[in-house]
Amino acid sequence: MAKVTLYGIPNCDTVKKARTYLDGRGVGYHFHDYKKAGIEAADLERWTRQVGWEKLLNKAGTTFKKLPDADKADIDEQKAIALMLANPSMIKRPVVEGGASLLVGFKPEIYDAEKF
Repeated sequence: MAKVTLYGIPNCDTVKKARTYLDGRGVGYHFHDYKKAGIEAADLERWTRQVGWEKLLNKAGTTFKKLPDADKADIDEQKAIALMLANPSMIKRPVVEGGASLLVGFKPEIYDAEKF
């Protein structure tokens, strides 16, 4: 069985749904709370290579919306990574690593297709 890590914050409803899903199917995983433990640039760089920064950066969240307009303008991969490093709550949740593919967000039908 692959070593699965679920990245997120514990009070996020979507993270709770993903954890309940994995628990209900007996999938063992390590929970990484990036509000408390932070996130490494190397993780964000690896994830952006796999799924693209556009999928990782949560532009719908209040943290992003509260940014000054200058910070929201002309975003590219490096700027997105810098924003997510400075504000981990801007990372779309959850991120699940260790299965066949990197999962961002939670949709049961996508998790069903994953080989944990």
